[in-house]
Amino acid sequence: QVQLVESGGGLVQAGGSLRLSCEASGGTFNIGWFRQAPGKEREFVAGISWSGGTTSAGDSVKGRFTISRGNAKNTVYLQMNSLKPEDTAVYYCAAAKYGLPYGRDGYDYWGQGTQVTVSS
Repeated sequence: QVQLVESGGGLVQAGGSLRLSCEASGGTFNIGWFRQAPGKEREFVAGISWSGGTTSAGDSVKGRFTISRGNAKNTVYLQMNSLKPEDTAVYYCAAAKYGLPYGRDGYDYWGQGTQVTVSS
């Protein structure tokens, strides 16, 4: 059974940093981070292959966010620096069997999300 659990969300002031974690179990997958603010579409943030050798990031977070895997490969981190109020959203971890798709339809499993709030 596949399970994804996000953690690390919280309240931070603009310019600060947060580190999100995604614990995956039940298989080996490529992992993507998405975020969704109220009234907006779910947006691709960053992705990483199972091996950790390939990464991608959305244009809105390049240079500020970094995705990586732990040594055990079943933990994926999203380091978020220079946070802005527009980064406020629920952040979701998702698992894909194939590739690193940008669209949510390409992912097979989802976590329940963790709230990130950036104050001005």
